[in-house]
This record gives sequence, C-alpha cells and structure tokens, in this order.
Amino acid sequence: MRVVVSSNDPVRLSFLVALLADGGVASMLLDTHASMVEGSIGAIQRRLVVASADEAQARRILAEAGEA
Repeated sequence: MRVVVSSNDPVRLSFLVALLADGGVASMLLDTHASMVEGSIGAIQRRLVVASADEAQARRILAEAGEA
C-alpha cells in the first residue's frame, strides 16, 4: 500500500476516493477512527492509500484533477 494523500478534510478525501474510483483505482482511507477519537483537532491526519501497483495511475489521476 502507498499513501497518496494525507488530510484532515473529510469532504476532500471523499471527493478523492470517488475520483480514483472513477479512474478504476481502488483506494482505502486509514486512520479515520483515530482521527475522530482525537476530537478532530488535526493531530492525526487520515491517509488515502492505494495498492503499490496502482500508485502511478492514482498520482496521474490526482495530478490531472489538480489534487497532487
């Protein structure tokens, strides 16, 4: 697994997951529960990860959308 984005913005992360899915890249959000438990003060960012084999395609999709 490779981290392609780290953020505390749940709206942006949701958009990026949908963007990657539309491009045929499966992704997963890590640290969601830890981020919520700490009270959303920004100490723990959520990580958007993709399979190592999909990293180049995911980064291309994100870059084309201006999200890299």
